Amino acid sequence: MPFTTTHLRLISQLIHPSSPSVRSLVSANTKPFRLSASSAAMDSNSSCMLVLSGKSLTENEIAESLKSNSTLKLPDNSEVSIHLQSEIVKQESFDVELFMNSLATNRFGRLLIWSPRLPSTHDVVSHNFCELPVGAVCVADVQFKGRGRSKNAWESPKGCLMFSFTIQMEDGRVVPLLQYVASLALTEAIKDVCSRDGLPCLDIKIKWPNDLYLNGIKVGGILCTSTYRTKKFNVSIGIGLNVNNEEPTTCLNAVLRKLSDSTYQFRREDVIAAFFNKFETFYDTFINQGFQTLEELYYKTWLHSGQRVIVQEKNEDQVVENVVTIQGLTSSGYLLAIGDDNQMCELHPDGNSLDFFKGLIRRKLQ
Repeated sequence: MPFTTTHLRLISQLIHPSSPSVRSLVSANTKPFRLSASSAAMDSNSSCMLVLSGKSLTENEIAESLKSNSTLKLPDNSEVSIHLQSEIVKQESFDVELFMNSLATNRFGRLLIWSPRLPSTHDVVSHNFCELPVGAVCVADVQFKGRGRSKNAWESPKGCLMFSFTIQMEDGRVVPLLQYVASLALTEAIKDVCSRDGLPCLDIKIKWPNDLYLNGIKVGGILCTSTYRTKKFNVSIGIGLNVNNEEPTTCLNAVLRKLSDSTYQFRREDVIAAFFNKFETFYDTFINQGFQTLEELYYKTWLHSGQRVIVQEKNEDQVVENVVTIQGLTSSGYLLAIGDDNQMCELHPDGNSLDFFKGLIRRKLQ
């Protein structure tokens, strides 16, 4: 789930300046109702249910306003029903209380939009960017039109953690690096959960630019999209992670069962809260000190230091293959490599290959 600007092209929608946080408010005459099995199993033609809640009183006032004004829309203008979390009788799905109690951030994740079934969490936050505070997050139990690189659609089953959230940035030169901050925060968050709960460490690795691998198998990915408006970059970050769904590849809990006799299971709520707790710290470091402060940890986590890759180049009418060795990242977020002739170069994806490491384009550095 990559980022795009020229080669990693920026798309996406607009965002609003940050607002304080929230907690659910409901008028005295509003009666709670229970999410039925039928609502959790809505087909793609049904109305999408969005349930709003927040970490503090202020953000719950935002939630109440979004509901009362029917503010949130989907890109195709399909029907949306908006509810507050306090109107919902607790049921077996995303545990909002567990998430909020585990969340320890000042900005990110504090306004939550949850849905039992959505076309795409990314579409919800990007299409409603103007109406949402910075850091608002949308989570779905099931997603049937998830977005990937090059407009690929991804269907995400139950048990998969799927969420998208909003960020606003001023310096466009570092926007492409944001996906690396997010991927690093997710790998470190999972290690934090393992350490906290006395579990074997799951050593999740990053495949450049934005895929997550566990024991050589893909278990997650990240998509960042952005637009530029009123001198700011409005970024939507979408993350998918196989937590409790063994299909189509494997998941955290399947690997954990092989490593431990414990009955412990990773919960989506724990993972997403740990992610935002870690991401907020990393993001502040990134903005204030630059990505180089996180680079050493990033290189310990990715798969590519010293990797030899083939670069195809046209020489007149012939295609010439050259082998280069990956050294790290350039300041713009592309791969830094060195050829056998000791010439440093920057590697770009060609924009066509499903695998980023096929069809790499080399640009020599002076």
